[in-house]
Formats: sequence, C-alpha cells, structure tokens
Amino acid sequence: MPVKILMVCLGNICRSPLAEGILASKLPQDKFFVDSAGTGSWHIGHCPDKRSIDTAKKNGINISSQKGRQFTTSDFEEFDYIFVMDNSNFRDVIHLAQTSEHKAKVSLILNELFPEENVDVPDPYYGTTNGFDNVYQMLDEVTDLIADKLIQKHR
Repeated sequence: MPVKILMVCLGNICRSPLAEGILASKLPQDKFFVDSAGTGSWHIGHCPDKRSIDTAKKNGINISSQKGRQFTTSDFEEFDYIFVMDNSNFRDVIHLAQTSEHKAKVSLILNELFPEENVDVPDPYYGTTNGFDNVYQMLDEVTDLIADKLIQKHR
C-alpha cells in the first residue's frame, strides 16, 4: 500500500495543485500517492488555475488533469501526511481533527525548510504571474526535502 501525502490550500486551484504535481514528480509512483485539497468548496471539480497549470508546464510538470476537491475529515484516515500551505489552512484543518493522531499528521509545509517559523506559502491568486513562479520555486525547494525524507523513511 503506498504512502499517501495530501497537500492543502484554500481553494485547491493554485498552491496545493502545484505542490501535488511537484512532489509527485519526485517520488516513485509505486510507493507514494500524492493528492491535494482545499479547505473551501468554491472550486470543487474545477481544474487548477491556468497560471498554475502554465507555471507547472514550463517546469516540465503537467497538472492540467487535476480536479479541485474539498478537504474532509475522512482525509485524516486516508492520508499519512497532510501538508498545508499557510497558517489559516493549518487552523482550518486542525479544527477538523478529532484525535491527537489526526493532528500529528498535519504540518505547515514550509516548516520543513524553516522549522517552527510557521512561514506561509503566499497565495498568488490575486497577484501576477511571477507570484506563481515564486510559489513554484518555494514548493520545488521544500518538496526536495520532503521527498528525500519520505524516501529515506519508507524504503
């Protein structure tokens, strides 16, 4: 059974689809499954934001077939690791956690790079295209660390 990792942001159209695509590209698909979700329900069933798709594509990753979905309490049972993009998402997800085991699965993604600093991945939705490039670079760097840790831990 593969190790399951969930990436979570607000709408599941900008940051978490990028994080899903980037991390999935760095892990063996036979051992790991990566998905994404949003804390909000606005974009259920929608493709990622075109700017996220374009940013991923120019970096060699295709996220165009992803479909937005909302985070649910069953995700705590389904996934082994839950990475959230910002402090607001963290609070929303932790609020839904029913056990200490559920809470232990949740972490701010950039804490992998900046332990205990609780740094947000900025939401590029209302910004310009270079905001998506900046988010891509942050997620690319942090997913290198996450992928290495996961591969080492789940050999």
